[in-house]
Amino acid sequence: MHGLDSMPSLNGTSSLKGVPSIMGDDDVNGLNVIHISGTKGKGSTCAFISSFLKAHGERTGFPQKVGLYTSPHLSYVQERIQINSRPIPENLFAKYVFEVWNGLSGRISPEPRYLQLLYLISIHAFLKERVDVAIYETHHGGEYDATNIIQQPIATGVTTIGMDHVEQLGPAIENIAWHKAGIFKRGSPAFSCLQEPAATAVLQQRASEKNVALKFIDVDPSLPCKESVLKPEVQRTNCSLAIALAGAFLKVKAPEEHCILEPHEILRGIEQFSWPGRYRHIVDGNHQWFLDGAHNDLSIQKAAQWFAETISEGQG
Repeated sequence: MHGLDSMPSLNGTSSLKGVPSIMGDDDVNGLNVIHISGTKGKGSTCAFISSFLKAHGERTGFPQKVGLYTSPHLSYVQERIQINSRPIPENLFAKYVFEVWNGLSGRISPEPRYLQLLYLISIHAFLKERVDVAIYETHHGGEYDATNIIQQPIATGVTTIGMDHVEQLGPAIENIAWHKAGIFKRGSPAFSCLQEPAATAVLQQRASEKNVALKFIDVDPSLPCKESVLKPEVQRTNCSLAIALAGAFLKVKAPEEHCILEPHEILRGIEQFSWPGRYRHIVDGNHQWFLDGAHNDLSIQKAAQWFAETISEGQG
């Protein structure tokens, strides 16, 4: 059993620290970041947060612009950078690509790699578009992830941790949990879905070392039972974590009279939730399509369980 005595021998920091100022944008922390790490469910959790805050903003006027940065994309690269659940337009994306690239040209060595560059473009775009909140999914890992340059996030969250990217993150669940907890920042509350005991212990230790208040979130029993997007149990887990993170953001940033995520806003957020390529069931005449981008053992198990349960319900 690999434990806390065998953390990965990966030393260093994110090579992007300090880069945003080169683009002329100094107040990166003003983006009001909600930062998400984990192995399974990062994108769905981020999309749920975006949907809840969008629903809240439609009623109260804040937030008006919700930024969302996720990966990978399915059809085109702009999907990674969204505002109010819509990818930024192609012409705007191209404009910001060249502004960032020209701003960095000759001023940083080595040049940013693909994911690093996209992350910088997202920061630039969200600052220029004046989003009220920016929801960020890590690429993978956390401690040394390119997205981990924000020092004052509003809140951080960890989705289900499992075995993935072991070449970079280490051979055991404890190693991976250590990296995922790297996004915790002093002064910012942290939330996690329920984890297996080994991962829980590491997250708690890392939170204690960083003087971070960490809360574990169970599945919300008030979630509707018949919503199709919540039929996979893992999506109920992701949704519950997203409710806690959206609520934490509103508590800090929303006007006092509108600092609570109301139950009807949660229902509205679930109704308008969309995350293509994740647990999608499409009925086309006599044919049914079950689509999910599962890419590791944990994801494949969950996708297979969802498929079997959905088929069973249809035959019942």
